[in-house]
Amino acid sequence: MNNDMELRYQVECLHDVAVVRCSGRMVRGSALDEFRNGIQRLEHLRVLVVDLSEIEQLDAGGLGALMVVRRWARLNSIQMKLVNPSPFVLRLLEATGLTAVFEISSLEEVLCILQAPGDRPRHAAA
Repeated sequence: MNNDMELRYQVECLHDVAVVRCSGRMVRGSALDEFRNGIQRLEHLRVLVVDLSEIEQLDAGGLGALMVVRRWARLNSIQMKLVNPSPFVLRLLEATGLTAVFEISSLEEVLCILQAPGDRPRHAAA
């Protein structure tokens, strides 16, 4: 297997928000197990953003790992968003009906979520 294609991910945490940038192949194997376990070790989160824009391949193992992470997030009251899935990944999510399961957002939508609660615009009530 070409190691350049292996799943790579980087986690950036700021306060209670984690952004996980993924690239390569999200397929069954040790790299996928490491990805899932690495996310499940994160603590004190309010929002988990998983950027799938650079995922080139996704198989049933990858979909399963995303479902496991989603379940973990729900059990820990963490809002999980999939961001900017590549066209291939989006087609696969649509074909499997998982667009109804995951919250899928654009980068712009996520930037609004990432604002601290006190930074959000306030609207006057009439």
